[in-house]
Amino acid sequence: MLPISDPFGTGVGDVASAARHLEHVGVDSIWVGDHLAFHTPVIEATVALSTAAAVTERVRLGFGVLLLALRQPAWTAKQITSLQVLSGQRVELGIGVGGENPVEWAAAGVPTRERGARTDTILDALPRMLRGQPVRLGAPYELDVPALSPHAQPPPIWIGGRREAALRRAARFGDGWLGMWADEKRVTRSVRHLHTLSAQLDRAAPRIGLLVFVHIGDPGRGRTEAAQFIEGTYRMPFDKVSRYVLAGPAADVAVRLDALVSAGVDEFVLFPAARDHHAQYDALGEVLGRLRDRGPATGASNHP
Repeated sequence: MLPISDPFGTGVGDVASAARHLEHVGVDSIWVGDHLAFHTPVIEATVALSTAAAVTERVRLGFGVLLLALRQPAWTAKQITSLQVLSGQRVELGIGVGGENPVEWAAAGVPTRERGARTDTILDALPRMLRGQPVRLGAPYELDVPALSPHAQPPPIWIGGRREAALRRAARFGDGWLGMWADEKRVTRSVRHLHTLSAQLDRAAPRIGLLVFVHIGDPGRGRTEAAQFIEGTYRMPFDKVSRYVLAGPAADVAVRLDALVSAGVDEFVLFPAARDHHAQYDALGEVLGRLRDRGPATGASNHP
């Protein structure tokens, strides 16, 4: 994850230098979240990824996740396909429904109770919009969207969320499911359920992604900073989610990630819950090396 928010009140990080650093470390993808307004200052997602695209050559560029229903559909499709064209088709399109902060939905003029239905309506038409085809958007939009050009290959779609509706949405629309706040048992249950739902729809089961908060280094300092980060970002007690946060030496973090791979995770989005994200990026290089050294059977073929 790129440093687009400011939970410690020290200023938003340098997105361009972070993107270059992560590409140098050897990660496969870099990601951003999406909010109009949140508990902490936050840079807009498409602007952040456009900045990252301009200073990198190889890494994939992920929305993790875009609040699709919060945005005007045609303009959003135009932004996505423009980023796909200009980045050399490196976009990974994560989509979620959000809803944690009603103020941003009110500011956008979107009732929070409609966010799921709006998301599904756009998802149904989005691949055609991204392929440059004209579409008719149904309720509640009732809009005709002309062919958008230039366009490129539609990016992979990841559906984010932990609840049943998100899993069903992933089985119906997604190339992947991007979970959060999950341990090995929850991942295993979700994988099984997604395979069942996908079989019912006669679709291939989505790939399994997981966003994991990490602090690589001293465990005591790691838990302290992770607590400050999560409480500052989400305004929730750290104890509520502490079991999902991986804090400790690189070897220990790699072991925990490897266990999640065994439970079914194909791809990780690692979120440094720390003041110094650049130090975490350097430490992340060691974690990636340890995972990849274990070979394909334990996740070296995956994409942290």
